[in-house]
Amino acid sequence: MSIRNLAEFGTRHVARGIGRLATEVIESGSGSYVTMASGRKFLDFTCGIGVANLGHCHPAVTKAAQTQAGKMVHAQVNIAFQRPYLELIEQLIPLMPDKSLDTFFFWNSGSEAVEAAVKLARHATKKQNVIVMQGSYHGRTFGTMAMTKSKTIYGENYGPLMPGVFAVPFPDCAHCSIAAHAGGKFSYEKCCMDPVTELELLLKRETAPSDTAAIFIEPVLGEGGYVPVPEGYLQRVREICDKNNILLVADEVQSGFGRTGKMFAIEHWGVRPDILVMAKGIANGFPLSGIVSRKELMDTQKPGSMGGTYAGNAVSCAAGIAVAKAFQEESILENVNARGKEMMDALKELKQKHGDMVHDVRGLGLMQAIEFKAGKGYGSKVQAKCMEKDMLILTTSIYDTLRFIPPLNISQEDMAKGLGIIKEAVEEVAQGAKPEETGTKGLAPE
Repeated sequence: MSIRNLAEFGTRHVARGIGRLATEVIESGSGSYVTMASGRKFLDFTCGIGVANLGHCHPAVTKAAQTQAGKMVHAQVNIAFQRPYLELIEQLIPLMPDKSLDTFFFWNSGSEAVEAAVKLARHATKKQNVIVMQGSYHGRTFGTMAMTKSKTIYGENYGPLMPGVFAVPFPDCAHCSIAAHAGGKFSYEKCCMDPVTELELLLKRETAPSDTAAIFIEPVLGEGGYVPVPEGYLQRVREICDKNNILLVADEVQSGFGRTGKMFAIEHWGVRPDILVMAKGIANGFPLSGIVSRKELMDTQKPGSMGGTYAGNAVSCAAGIAVAKAFQEESILENVNARGKEMMDALKELKQKHGDMVHDVRGLGLMQAIEFKAGKGYGSKVQAKCMEKDMLILTTSIYDTLRFIPPLNISQEDMAKGLGIIKEAVEEVAQGAKPEETGTKGLAPE
């Protein structure tokens, strides 16, 4: 089938509900690059939305999967133990953000892992309700659609959804109404902590602590705009949970496995979660997700209440083992922090130069974003310019935001190349937005 026919075939026969950046057909990937069937080679700052954290086709991960496929592909978790599942746990226990997190359940996708956390929280506490954050993304299954608050499209016209879900504001200082009333100044370093007050009010007004099983939070808001929580917020939430016998669940599907410069983002704030949710980068592209909690909590569930046909697939677990070893052997976190600083410096420079376009830059490690001022569609224009220059980046959130998710082991040279493309794209969009070039003062071209 020709390249053109492949794209036309996909447009006709792949579900329309799947949105996509381009109609290109990806043929292969290697390291920080993907190659299309057309022959075009793109620098990939998307990583399959934060999945191929060690780059495409990491040699050690590929070899581990190939070796395991020759031994056992599917070893059903409800029948017997399988070696890769157990060895993966052995590799992960030392990497957990708290020693209490020692008992695991593996599933296939991030959404399934979030639902596993809901099941555990409800069963262990004998309470129904869960609290999530405005702007959060937890998945697109029926349970997680109710919990996702980043965009209405994920749950639009699919109701009724899972009941018992309540939402509170996330501490997003760039969009804080209090900061707006104070003249538009905001600071992640000196958050007003009004979201803590809103959480306390929610527990008094809508869902009593005696009815509330858990609070779910992404330490770095993902789909909501790559917003890290400000210092002090998670500590306050932990206090509220302890006081009211509520479980704190950290959804680290996107922020986990080195993405923020630590193995898990919650380590930046030194807070202990009761349940940690993981997926995406855990196996570098092989379908695998999981939850981890303390043994006494996990042991409240009866045998047979958890499981799944493909849960903890043997090949995926073998890939996960190789990923964990790569972090130890290849100085991945050191590279994340070095390259992350280079990216943040470059984004701050763009904000300083183009303050009329850029509202905010933020992030941790190699999970960073640039938010443009509303109303002109700058983000999509910059994204299109980057694609013209053979680079893939993604938008996110209801605000005009671009997110950057390069491989964690990206070279200094490829980072410089990517930042150069981003800078060129912003400059070109800025030139096109100048009113003197349109002949109409104060208006950008449509």
